[in-house]
Amino acid sequence: MKIRRALKLLALLGDEVIVGIFLVLILPATGIGVPFTITLAILGLLFLKDILIAPYVLSGGLEKKPETGPESLIGGTALVVEDLSPEGVVKIGGELWRAECLNGVAERGESVRIISVRGTKVLVKRRDFKD
Repeated sequence: MKIRRALKLLALLGDEVIVGIFLVLILPATGIGVPFTITLAILGLLFLKDILIAPYVLSGGLEKKPETGPESLIGGTALVVEDLSPEGVVKIGGELWRAECLNGVAERGESVRIISVRGTKVLVKRRDFKD
């Protein structure tokens, strides 16, 4: 996991390295001189961008599953309100949802795991079921 974070950090710093080489080595070699203050200002802005973006990228912001919408329900649990044989009603976070049990019958009061969301119906499995 630490290697993955280090690679992400190196990828973030890649643009500074490329721009720095371009401003300090390549342009002067072609006869175009860039004042030192402008070089520092450009690199400073790029570093500032990295400071603002780094916490999001390094914390896995790109890989996080959605926290809103129906997709956020997947992997969570629901309480059976009306027997699922195989269809019925479950309660998820205070809301009632139509549900279908994919592995048999789930009785009222039983806890089920949410596998998928199809429109306004959740597909669930009994928690004691082994995949």
